[in-house]
Amino acid sequence: MKILVPIKRVPDPATTIRVLPDGSGIATDNIKWVINPFDEIALEEALRIKERQGAGDVVLVSIGQQSWQEQLRTGLAMGADRAILVKAEQPVDTFAVARILAKIVADEKPELVIIGKQAIDDDSNQVGQILAELLGWPQATFASKIEIADGRCTVIREADGGLETVAFTLPAVITTDLRLNEPRYASLPGIMKARKKPLKEIAVDTLGLDLHPRVKIKAMKAPQKRQAGRKLSSVQELVQALHTEAKVI
Repeated sequence: MKILVPIKRVPDPATTIRVLPDGSGIATDNIKWVINPFDEIALEEALRIKERQGAGDVVLVSIGQQSWQEQLRTGLAMGADRAILVKAEQPVDTFAVARILAKIVADEKPELVIIGKQAIDDDSNQVGQILAELLGWPQATFASKIEIADGRCTVIREADGGLETVAFTLPAVITTDLRLNEPRYASLPGIMKARKKPLKEIAVDTLGLDLHPRVKIKAMKAPQKRQAGRKLSSVQELVQALHTEAKVI
């Protein structure tokens, strides 16, 4: 089975994010960049499927600048077989990302696309759903368990009311939730092997796609700092504050 795993380069969740004074974006100085955690879970699941089946081809794809090779190499060190970097100097919105991925899917012809349910930098939670619609493939979002047998996939997904089980035939698109698995670390032998694994570069302009953004970020601003709390001398004063100030009772 060939599995395509799109990954995104995002700031490390432990990094302190600073918004630029003009609100045009975030300051990128001294930021550590990593694979989006949800995409890392998707890669881990693809590797486990390959291991269970005893064979397969796990292909990474990312859309960004030359520096995004670093995260692709990390994915190769984890165990992916090869990688594709679609070079785009300017940021692309979620619809453009989905269109680019649809083009890669048409060229690679995978049986399964596994992608993180959202990226932690923009939290849009759209690419997987749009991609499935563009391809006309069945989809399962927020997957917490995946089983594949005889060309048929069964997914337990997390819904508002609990857990939902869906089943469909391949090819398909699956988006991963946090509870699906625990990603592995790249081993030293894996890091050494990653240097020799194929990493193909494609200029986004050669794909012949209309990448005009449908969504633009007008401005960013840091959240307001939380005000300090205060001590109350009695239960009566607490009830009064909850009633008149917080208006919760």
